Amino acid sequence: QVQLVESGGGLVQAGGSLRLSCAASGRTVSTYNMGWFRQAPGREREFVTHISRSGDSTRYADSVKGRFTISRDNAKNTVYLQMNSLKPEDTAVYYCAARQWIAVVSPGEWHYWGQGTQVTVSS
Repeated sequence: QVQLVESGGGLVQAGGSLRLSCAASGRTVSTYNMGWFRQAPGREREFVTHISRSGDSTRYADSVKGRFTISRDNAKNTVYLQMNSLKPEDTAVYYCAARQWIAVVSPGEWHYWGQGTQVTVSS
């Protein structure tokens, strides 16, 4: 198993940037495809991005494409989400997730989750 802990959330003005980190412990993160999801109040958890075990393949939701970048440092057992040009509609709790098999966009198909970190973008 792997344990995931997110950090880096906070309050930022529209147009600003944040970098989220997801630190893994237990089993090495290189074993897993990794993803970021988010959940706004009153809404279902939604896919943001995922990255393959080696980092050579990524996928993004249309809503964040060109603004967000996922990366990973397997030596540090950490995955990152660089968020630029933030918008008020990006406000949500952001969750890191791990999946042993091929990465998918459905949150229900991911095996391990962090506790989440709040991102609030003011207009």
